[in-house]
Amino acid sequence: MIQRREIVMLIVLSIITCGIYTYYFMYTATRDLNQMAGNDGKGTEPSTVILLSIVTCGIYAYYWYYTQGNRMQNLANGRGFKVDENGTTYLMWGIFGALLCGIGYYVMIHLFVKNLNVLADDYNAYMASQGNGPV
Repeated sequence: MIQRREIVMLIVLSIITCGIYTYYFMYTATRDLNQMAGNDGKGTEPSTVILLSIVTCGIYAYYWYYTQGNRMQNLANGRGFKVDENGTTYLMWGIFGALLCGIGYYVMIHLFVKNLNVLADDYNAYMASQGNGPV
């Protein structure tokens, strides 16, 4: 089962841990997206995401949101439903939203978590219908 994420908890825990929890979120989101997408050829090792994000002082994180946003949209389209936001949406909110006193970053995170939860719900329902999880 893929766990749902709550945006409020993500923000609160990120503030309490001075941003460390954000890396944990990226790690688990990468792991879960890899599981949901199967062998789509776009998977990334979760530890690589964290390492590159730290080494590039967070620049890689924006690239990660971009690529995973496109991946989530493709995954949703392949499953027959629509996800309105894609990687470009996340990137624009993250970069240009910084001009809005940093609020854009939180909008980006909100949209990402919202779409990740939609995919997780669909994946969990599919696995339950296949007899691979709780109903």
